[in-house]
Amino acid sequence: MCAHFCFHKAGRLLVPSWNGLLGGWRGLSMEDYHKPDQQTVQALRNIAARLRINSIRATTAAGSGHPTSCCSVYRAEDPRNHNNDRFILSKGHAAPVLYAVWAETGFLNESELLNLRKVDSILEGHPVPKQQFVDVATGSLGQGLGAACGMAYTAKYFDQASYRVFCLLGDGEVSEGSVWEAMAFASFYQLHNLVAIFDINRLGQSDPAPLQHHVEKYQRRCEAFGWQAVSVDGHSVEELCKVLSQPRHQPLAVIAKTIKGKGIPGAEDKMGWHGKPLPKDMAESVIRDLQNHMVSCNKRMYPSSPTEDALPVSLRNVHMPSAPSYKPGDKIATRKAYGMALAKLGRYNERVVVLDGDTKNSTFSELFKNEHPNRYVECYIAEQNMVSVAVGCAARDRNVVFASTFATFFSRAYDQLRMAAISESNINLCGSHCGVSIGEDGPSQMGLEDLAMFRAIPTATVFYPSDGVSTEKAVELAANTKGLCFIRTSRPENNIIYNCNEDFHIGQAKVVYKSNEDHVTVIGAGVTLHEALAAAESLKKERINIRVIDPFTIKPLDSKTIIENARATKGRIITVEDHYYEGGLGEAVCSAVVNEPGFTVRRLAVSQVPRSGKPNELLHLYAIDREAIAQAVRKLLANAANSK
Repeated sequence: MCAHFCFHKAGRLLVPSWNGLLGGWRGLSMEDYHKPDQQTVQALRNIAARLRINSIRATTAAGSGHPTSCCSVYRAEDPRNHNNDRFILSKGHAAPVLYAVWAETGFLNESELLNLRKVDSILEGHPVPKQQFVDVATGSLGQGLGAACGMAYTAKYFDQASYRVFCLLGDGEVSEGSVWEAMAFASFYQLHNLVAIFDINRLGQSDPAPLQHHVEKYQRRCEAFGWQAVSVDGHSVEELCKVLSQPRHQPLAVIAKTIKGKGIPGAEDKMGWHGKPLPKDMAESVIRDLQNHMVSCNKRMYPSSPTEDALPVSLRNVHMPSAPSYKPGDKIATRKAYGMALAKLGRYNERVVVLDGDTKNSTFSELFKNEHPNRYVECYIAEQNMVSVAVGCAARDRNVVFASTFATFFSRAYDQLRMAAISESNINLCGSHCGVSIGEDGPSQMGLEDLAMFRAIPTATVFYPSDGVSTEKAVELAANTKGLCFIRTSRPENNIIYNCNEDFHIGQAKVVYKSNEDHVTVIGAGVTLHEALAAAESLKKERINIRVIDPFTIKPLDSKTIIENARATKGRIITVEDHYYEGGLGEAVCSAVVNEPGFTVRRLAVSQVPRSGKPNELLHLYAIDREAIAQAVRKLLANAANSK
């Protein structure tokens, strides 16, 4: 499971550190280090050699992979047991040695390793959760430690259990800023149950890593972030056993100096071998050499059973204790309704947890914090880490997780969101302050790309509630929906338009304004839905009737309702959105009706980088207000009349 330790001379980092294979050396006293006997040391060395051999065999058979990166690293029959220690291979390209470990435990057949990277095998090029022994997908570097933080935080504060979390990082990925966001998080919350193992093998993919083998610099950096940091010889079983058995009251960073490709003639500590399998003849020669250096040993290593102190959790049917309590005529911003809904949901289920990036007084997640402070996690201004921590908190179905910030700031965590989908993670994100309607703060704070961003994620459900009632329903539905859920909330206060007993479903739109003689179907969401309703009232005085639709979810979009109602208005549709033209509501509607003959879609959206101003001024300036909608309706009808 570790990465560059598979070809290491004596032993690798992974084996003595992970509870799955050796119980994390739970048998060793945490107060006094007892050096393992020589039989144990030799057994570990033999395991390491077998892992190296199987990593070479797998990558050579696949014709691709990263064998030199494997030259470094329970309840085994039940990998996702909630009492087990967690292990994250942040350097996911070293996946073959992870698979070799699970073959060593007997969970995988050794023969399956030769199917590495084949289309009909679960053993993909990088770890993915379709493998029962993987909690989160890795491969996009720099993200594993953040997820490990979420797992360790859950263990310490939510589960209050004794399982520990181990994360193996490569020295190349330590250049990622997200690693240091995670380091700061772990230190601040004193995650003493977290071990980060830095595989310092000097070489990256195309160049040496910046600090190469200067392990003392890595150690000082980790210590500066508030970690206990220890430098070791990554090839020494004895040193690794010793450091991992020491008592600690803060997160532990093991700085393991290793040699990439150790034991492979021609590849050891050489550039140009990253991601290249060994040719068959070279692989066979290395395997023979490894086998010849193995010493007969009768001692068998067995995983010790984990402490069963993490209670079972049920996340099914997380529902609100009562219907929304808003009254017709009330006005509330959907961002505030989100916070109120979170607090309400938290009263019903103690596994609802909320994260925020130092925007809780703007997203209104502070309302949850005020009622449930022990289930609120402040992630500060580190959105990439916040998303990774959310993924870790949600792993193994331990929590119902909501994370919030301004909609636009999720763009800096897009890679983490993308990997969350690959991880099959169930996390809920709320982006407030969407669009030009936030007003004077200006374009840097305006979420105008977020719909496009989340619509592109395969597992995402995108909610866009337009009043307090639909916002509360969106929160409840998100809590019970698999995959990523994104709830888009707005800053302005708007009228309650739905009765509190209104029923909402994912992928089901609402027709909120209609007559028997409608001329145009107008589709808006959030702030623009209210502008569309105002336009409908204004146009009615001109004897122009429009039908107004609230999609509620932008993904999936209720194509059936949109098409049926647009047919009643002779195929005339206008979409209006507080978002850029690209990738938003308008494009979603166009995709839904593209095969409908005789349909015409006119789109209103923000066409350029906006500026500061009052919300109503900006809605007017960028032509997405009631006046612009009314004018678009008139123009569409005039064009239709002229074409006859």
